[in-house]
Amino acid sequence: MELTADTIEELVAEYPEYQPFSTVEDEHVDLLPETFASGDYGWRDAEWVVQWYGRRFLSGMPNADRRELEAAYDENEYEAVHDAIGAAVEAEDADGMLSSLTELAGVDVAIGSAFCQFIDPDRYVVIDSRQWGVLRDLGELDGDYPDPPSVDDYETYLSAYRALAERCECSLWELYRALWVTVERDA
Repeated sequence: MELTADTIEELVAEYPEYQPFSTVEDEHVDLLPETFASGDYGWRDAEWVVQWYGRRFLSGMPNADRRELEAAYDENEYEAVHDAIGAAVEAEDADGMLSSLTELAGVDVAIGSAFCQFIDPDRYVVIDSRQWGVLRDLGELDGDYPDPPSVDDYETYLSAYRALAERCECSLWELYRALWVTVERDA
């Protein structure tokens, strides 16, 4: 498959057919960047990002794994979450963002990347094995998904994502949705 601006547009239009959470995602992509930047958010706003990370895979992440992930995150104190997100908002790059976010219980690089995406969707996108696999199949990345990914792995992934988005004249969020559809079509 070759991705072009037109192909991306078509795939993005199909996204709601494959992802029942698309409307809620749109709301959060619009709401959370400003909310996190202002610091005016509650526990559930930040917790939503962790829940979204696991629940968007309706058939991919076993319920027990998802509950374990969410329970680990719930061990954090609200102040620690607020401080980590505040530091991530102020950080200048992915390394800085992830270094503060991964100090939280239950937040690894993958879940930290979901926070990065909802803090600044114009510059960051979530990492996962499905997206990595599509980028690898397109020749944008080498090797299998590193499980778990390191910060260096995320930066490599992010560079490939940004380059492809630029070539396809789309946003990272549009590219994410297009790649999601390509995986779902093949499933």
